[in-house]
Amino acid sequence: MGKGRPIKTYALMLFLHLTAIVIWIGGMFLMHFAVRPAAVQLLEPPQRLPLLTEILRRFFNWVAAAIIVVLLSGIVIIVVAGGFKVVHPSVHLMFGVGVVMIAIFAHIRLAPFPRLQAAVAARDWPAGAKNLDQIRKEVAFNLALGVAIIAIATLGRALL
Repeated sequence: MGKGRPIKTYALMLFLHLTAIVIWIGGMFLMHFAVRPAAVQLLEPPQRLPLLTEILRRFFNWVAAAIIVVLLSGIVIIVVAGGFKVVHPSVHLMFGVGVVMIAIFAHIRLAPFPRLQAAVAARDWPAGAKNLDQIRKEVAFNLALGVAIIAIATLGRALL
């Protein structure tokens, strides 16, 4: 990479990329290890499920925006670096795992989450709990993939 504009573009894209990743992965960590367990401990289903549904609705909007930023900034970073032909294999691996994470998020957002919303609207707490549990499991898997991407990003050049 030469001097000047490509370096500035790379730096800006890396900042945007990392910020969006922090929002997405950090949000999953917070939901999985802090918000949901506290809500389960302190609230009964008629209070817990509407609260968590609204938190997820807001969080999923941020994740959708973060995904757009991650994808666009990642592609620009790859182009500025010279394209997929020249980037390190760890970049290919990060991209592939990222696509899997996006697919899992899309599934959550388009399948169990609308069912959760419908169950909460109908005050069907068992159905809501079932869908929330499915979301919890898929978020846990996506969180593990996100941590794997961080490992690939930081250790990939040394290990691959």
